Amino acid sequence: MRLQYKDTIRQENDGHYAIEYRPRPSEFEGSESPATAMPANLPPQYYEAEKRYRCAKTPQEKIEALEEMFSIMPKHKGTDRLRAELRTKIAKFYEEAEKRPMVGRKGSLLYYVKKEGAGQAVLVGLPSTGKSQLVTTLTGASSQVADYPFTTQLPIPGMMEFENIQIQLVDLPAITAPNVSSWLPNIVRNADLVLIVVDLTREPVSQAEATIEWLAGFRIGVVGEARRAEEVTVWKKAMIIGNKVDAAGAAENYRTLESRYQGRLPTVPISALRADGLENLRRATFRELEVIRVYTKVPGQKPDLADPVVLRRGSTALDAAESVHKDFGRNLKYAQVWGSGKFAGQRVKRDYVLQDGDVIELHI
Repeated sequence: MRLQYKDTIRQENDGHYAIEYRPRPSEFEGSESPATAMPANLPPQYYEAEKRYRCAKTPQEKIEALEEMFSIMPKHKGTDRLRAELRTKIAKFYEEAEKRPMVGRKGSLLYYVKKEGAGQAVLVGLPSTGKSQLVTTLTGASSQVADYPFTTQLPIPGMMEFENIQIQLVDLPAITAPNVSSWLPNIVRNADLVLIVVDLTREPVSQAEATIEWLAGFRIGVVGEARRAEEVTVWKKAMIIGNKVDAAGAAENYRTLESRYQGRLPTVPISALRADGLENLRRATFRELEVIRVYTKVPGQKPDLADPVVLRRGSTALDAAESVHKDFGRNLKYAQVWGSGKFAGQRVKRDYVLQDGDVIELHI
């Protein structure tokens, strides 16, 4: 018999021998000094997941192993530092995953949808809520639409126009579809916004709650919904879309839904079939993505208002310069702003916070 790390054999009173198993220390342990560190008491399943992490080749595989380690780890003071390290590593590999194209691995069915446009919003929900119909209507993507459940089996991206920008929508299979739990949560974690689609003719509050609980089961928290910090590895902004508002009784059900989530989650009523309320949905999606459009101009010329630079809300003149070219950011002396400034062409510093619709002229 091959002994593991620091295994010991002891003789019992009855003369039999017993093996005392002590697992090899995790590579994440030992970050504190011996005088202050508390024992993590990690179970053998944790070390098995860690072994898969060490053997993983792609960011998606590493994320899958790390999140399994996180879910197995006991919750006490001795694991606080270790949990923080795992969160940091998970965030790091999500950033790496964004730089790689859509990939799949037979067995775990992991997928990654490359982000395009001003932001990525994924549609999640129970079967037959109208997600595919909505994506097809808004983007023209060839998402299969039918009256029976589970028509969507893989992520289907499409681009939705909003004024002069494009927003990426991703149609996902129903959360109760078979064989999705190994890859669907990873796509949700990587998205900028979660659109929870409910059918207003079938107890929409219960559908929304079920979807939020499903996300929580994979340690995905919805901003606005209370969760303990140790239960969540990533927080996501979300919006609830009430579909089939044109059906009998749907308007009253929407009022109940809106009242239930008022002040916590934004809600939008629509009819994907009749295309009702879609302009409000486009505008609400843009708002919840928390991005702004900024237009650059060359001195002495007019700005191109059809081709904005998309930045996160709260971005500065320096951020705008760096988005054009890294040398612009390094050499930026000042900028002139038309729009949110006190007057047209106001000269501003590098840390000036821009607003949606601003025109900026960079001086280097």
